[in-house]
Amino acid sequence: MVAVLAGTFTLRFSTGLTGGLLVFYLARLHLHGGPRVDELTLAILTSTFFAAELILSTPFGMLSDRWGHHRVMQIGPIFGAVAVVVTWLSTNIVVIGGTRWLEGASTAASVPSILGFIALVTAGDELLRGRMAARFEGATLAGLGVGIVAAGILYDGIPGVWSGLGRDAFLLNAGIYAISYLIYRYGVADPLADRPAVAGVSHSWGRYGRLLINSHVWLLAPTWIAVNAAIGLWTSQSIFQLIREPDGRFPGQVLMGGFVGSQIALGLGVALVVFFAGLAFWGERFKRYRRTTIILYGVGGGALSVIAAVVVNHSAGAPAIIPLVFGLAAGAGLFVLAGATPAALGLLADISEAYPADRGAIMGLYSVFLALGQILGSLIGGVAAISFGIDGILGATLALLAVAILPISRLRPFEHVVGTAAG
Repeated sequence: MVAVLAGTFTLRFSTGLTGGLLVFYLARLHLHGGPRVDELTLAILTSTFFAAELILSTPFGMLSDRWGHHRVMQIGPIFGAVAVVVTWLSTNIVVIGGTRWLEGASTAASVPSILGFIALVTAGDELLRGRMAARFEGATLAGLGVGIVAAGILYDGIPGVWSGLGRDAFLLNAGIYAISYLIYRYGVADPLADRPAVAGVSHSWGRYGRLLINSHVWLLAPTWIAVNAAIGLWTSQSIFQLIREPDGRFPGQVLMGGFVGSQIALGLGVALVVFFAGLAFWGERFKRYRRTTIILYGVGGGALSVIAAVVVNHSAGAPAIIPLVFGLAAGAGLFVLAGATPAALGLLADISEAYPADRGAIMGLYSVFLALGQILGSLIGGVAAISFGIDGILGATLALLAVAILPISRLRPFEHVVGTAAG
């Protein structure tokens, strides 16, 4: 488990680093001989990554049930390494779109197999499952977050100290992907992860279709998709808006443009510390609170963060205490929001208990729902940012969080039976 979580961190670090570097690279692509890139193009490229994850997660999840989780988790770093090298070589938007597809395939191969392994190890132990769900989310978000933070420093450097690597940082990332491969290849030695889930079971598409129809997984889907769409608004658009040249169309928004990589890194670093603290807190409370209760609290926390961010975005000329107080309120909301993702993951693992031969396929739905949400969020965010700047992103986030609350009431009556039987 330690090796799996370590590999998850390094792999997601590479994913976050690539995503962050790509934002800086695309914002200045015209300086390297490529075309100028706008918000909609960025949204489409981001969606390409998640489209690959959406389409390929289920096949790779089924493959991990057939071949063994350990074998399949080694495929992801190879795809990722190829993707970053090709990105380093090209300024062509179509080619870069192809590398986004490879990056998505990397995640699609890794996440279902890793989550299938975790569901297998934590079967029958609710507290351990809560801890491992939180630690997986922690390793995932730590990797993504630290990777994004590092992107600004590696690409732009630190003013007056270091000039940065620019696009050459993509090559450095290929080496980090290689580290992930070595961790999975030689660090994960559990023979259970090397074997098919149940010998003699035919992992066919027909079987998988019947599994989906008969399970309770679709009760979770709307909320999980909406939450990920809200998160996707920020992962795809916020950094682009913060680092772009100041936009005269939105003079009253203090967060619109003009920031440099080191400033982005500092802000993200603080947010990550708060989020990880929230993950640790809520991961220890799976026995005390229902999964749906934690998700509801998380959605409320996200709404608080958005409202506070609106005030900060319009705090030009206000006393310094105003953005400080509302910045702290946004942090408090982020702390509470952190509980939503491990709670949803715990629910999905609970569902997989009824289908021990198909843990990889069931847990692969984590990536399917995440990808659907991120695609919707990135596209909505691109349109909202073009029309209303940071305010548009904040407003769309609040609307999606409102949508996320609606299906919870339908899920709560079934929460206690989702892992007990098929149907």
